[in-house]
Amino acid sequence: MKADCRLYLVTPPALEPAAFAVELAAALDAGDVACVQLRLKDVDDDTVRRAIDVLRPVAQSREVAFILNDHPRLARETGCDGVHVGQTDTPYREARKIMGADAIVGVTCHDSRHLAMVAGEDGADYVAFGAFFPTGTKETEHRATPDLLTWWQEMMEIPCVAIGGITPENCGDIVRAGADFLAVVSSVWHHPEGPGAAVKAFNKAIADA
Repeated sequence: MKADCRLYLVTPPALEPAAFAVELAAALDAGDVACVQLRLKDVDDDTVRRAIDVLRPVAQSREVAFILNDHPRLARETGCDGVHVGQTDTPYREARKIMGADAIVGVTCHDSRHLAMVAGEDGADYVAFGAFFPTGTKETEHRATPDLLTWWQEMMEIPCVAIGGITPENCGDIVRAGADFLAVVSSVWHHPEGPGAAVKAFNKAIADA
């Protein structure tokens, strides 16, 4: 049993910072959350910077790491705790050079053992596998299975993140397989009872697993 699996919240791809700050605070105040990733798509740097200025303090004041998706220079300039890069984003080594040794740099590895090994050997702070389930958040070309998490845990000390359509109802097998973090988007922000209820439901499901 993996008792130390934690939540990794990813923001919706579009948001209004002031309104979303209220939802984010409600989620973070409801239970244990390891980090928040700001993932805005198809917006300019100024829009990202404004969102960071509003949302980063909400996370960091609660001792929750604030990670930016794919903008290492912006992440460094604005005081983010780290950056997450995909396979088509800034390469890991470049991101690390920009962010420095103490920042968090995580890498998307889809369903690939090879990509994960490369990221791990390069020094990534975590690798992210997915999608584990169908998701409406983005097009999924890759499908990962729980045995990938188990293999990784047997091989490496570096934490792994599971992402893609994860809900409180379906996360048990992923937690038991060895996920260190569950990255979740719509199952939190679109929860019928609000994001706080979603965080509580996830943490209960993780504990039960």
